[in-house]
Amino acid sequence: MDRIPIPALKSSSFSLAASGREEKLARNLSLGPIKLNEIIKDARREGEGDNAAGEDAGGSEEGAVPEEASEPDLAALSAEIDAFLAGRGGDAPPSILEVTLDKFASAVEQEMAQSEGADDKWASGEGGEAPPLLAAIRRIAALASALTANHAEGATYTIGVHRVTGVLHRAMTFVEDEFHGTLESASHGGDPGTATGRSMKRPPSFGHGGDPDRCVLPSSDGGSGAGAEPSPPFPPEIVDRLRTMAETMFAAGYVTECTQVFLVARRNALDAAMQGLGYEKASIDDVAKMPWEALESEIATWIKAFRHAVDAGLPGERDLCARVFPDEALGRAIFVDLARCAMLQMLNFTEAVAMTKRAAEKLFKVLDMYETIRDAGPAVDAFLGADSSGDDADEGSGSGSGSGSGSASDRIGSSSGAVADLKSELASVRSRLGESAAAIFCDLECSIRADAGKQPVPGGAVHPLTRYLMNYLKYACEYKDTLEQVFREYHRPDADEPDGGEGGNPFAAQLMEVMELLHGNLEAKSRLYKDPSLSSIFLMNNGRYMLQKIRGSPEINAVVGEAWSRKRSTDLRQYHKNYQRETWSRVLALLRDDGVITVKGHVQKPVLKERFKQFNAAMDEIQRTQGAWVVSDEQLQSELRVSIAAVVVPAYRSFLGRFAQHFSAGRQTEKYIKLSGEDLEAIIEELFDGNAVSMPRRRT
Repeated sequence: MDRIPIPALKSSSFSLAASGREEKLARNLSLGPIKLNEIIKDARREGEGDNAAGEDAGGSEEGAVPEEASEPDLAALSAEIDAFLAGRGGDAPPSILEVTLDKFASAVEQEMAQSEGADDKWASGEGGEAPPLLAAIRRIAALASALTANHAEGATYTIGVHRVTGVLHRAMTFVEDEFHGTLESASHGGDPGTATGRSMKRPPSFGHGGDPDRCVLPSSDGGSGAGAEPSPPFPPEIVDRLRTMAETMFAAGYVTECTQVFLVARRNALDAAMQGLGYEKASIDDVAKMPWEALESEIATWIKAFRHAVDAGLPGERDLCARVFPDEALGRAIFVDLARCAMLQMLNFTEAVAMTKRAAEKLFKVLDMYETIRDAGPAVDAFLGADSSGDDADEGSGSGSGSGSGSASDRIGSSSGAVADLKSELASVRSRLGESAAAIFCDLECSIRADAGKQPVPGGAVHPLTRYLMNYLKYACEYKDTLEQVFREYHRPDADEPDGGEGGNPFAAQLMEVMELLHGNLEAKSRLYKDPSLSSIFLMNNGRYMLQKIRGSPEINAVVGEAWSRKRSTDLRQYHKNYQRETWSRVLALLRDDGVITVKGHVQKPVLKERFKQFNAAMDEIQRTQGAWVVSDEQLQSELRVSIAAVVVPAYRSFLGRFAQHFSAGRQTEKYIKLSGEDLEAIIEELFDGNAVSMPRRRT
């Protein structure tokens, strides 16, 4: 029903003096109970001299007014009011005394005053009948509606109508405070019996013309503190109490006030639950100014809070709306408004993150947020889809409790639009996160091209760019399904970018492009080394590192494929051959008798001495330089040492066995034969440790 209007005061039935008193009465309606008996009595006495018959008529119609107002009997007055209301459907509607209206209004006020602070004021009576306080409020609402339904009749009971509607307004304020207090106390685990003395942290709903579709967010200090736990489900008895209060306010036409109070209280509760999970609202400027370490932590907290809201918080609120509000369509509309405000508040954070400057380290948190919103889709559809499906069918059904207010109809009518807006915002935010993730991954190409350092890595070790990118790609491939979805849906390649290859997978094509760029970058860096052997060691180190990372990750291996791995294995073998050729082929040449050492069956000792001197110098140089080279992969290090020893040590043993006897024992042997076969093996075993050591003199 519509809000009970307060009609204009009737001025034709009384003298000017009486009219002045009536105006005073109208000015003081909201200040508390008025002794209406005395005013009516004074007005009659002033009219006795002009119209004696008026006294008889007044006496017969209104009865004598007692000198002292007796204590109002609510039960007796209620019976009289019920009789008046019941008889209004007939051909001759009954009348009622203005004094009776005043007494009944005073009795309702007294009932509210006595209920103040009582824990059982909302408890049902014997037999399940409504509580006396609630019955009295409902009765005065029905009385106000009856008196104001007909303009002519409202003019008959001018003062009584103002008295009744004034008390009704105060009664609605009382119910509203109790409604809000019950919501707050039940949310915080306190005693929901009374709202007296409570700090009502909410904007006033009366007299401010609030827009029911406006997203009213609670104040930052409203609700519970930052350490609050998520609200438990409301007990059935509390829900019944809330439903009764809502029905009462709806019946009196206070739909907007009731729904606004409910929305503010529940938004406070949701906000408190988010704070309990560590999530604090942040503006776009706040997010933009956060260092990455702080923002990374905030994103993790946001994910936890968003999942809680979707999986537990909002479904619980939908159930509460359905149980509290008597009209199903309006309850759904209220929930949609609540869900829309809560979700938009959280989605603002994701928009702010998507707007920050792109950086490679942000990819995985952006993907986490994307997955969170994507995976929440079915749950959001579950608690919003059903709510929007029945709006059109229910929109014209009216309120279950006679609520026909325009604000309720507007709220119900806008429910479908709010659902569509929320789903559109979810899709928009998800799209922005997807576009951001694809762009961040594509920026890896720029990072590789920008790494054009001219300083070679000492010892031919694995380049930091290789370590960073391979670990980055390995981690990225743990999001393979998500990145494939992101690239298909949101990535718009340029004309010169790969089109996805034969499989039509743009993410895989982009990853392969990154791998090829890295390979080319490493080959360019290998040319920074002056020693070709060290260039080969550098390429072996980096190629082996890449291959190990790929084979150690099923996800990245699935994207790269076996063909690429086999090609890189072939490259590694070629680097190995290049190293052995550059380093050890000249050593082996010193250990061959190519017709210079032995001529016509005679050993040329000067040549032999020179060969041993050259061999010793070569091994000393190799130990000094290649001992400082680095091969961090133990398997590759072992393979290199074994392959070197397998070729060099047998050749040296054979050369030594063939020509050692041509030196006289003693000083001559020490001078030219510095290494035994075991010494040579020991030198090879010390290569690639990263320690530069000169070859010590050893006895054979």
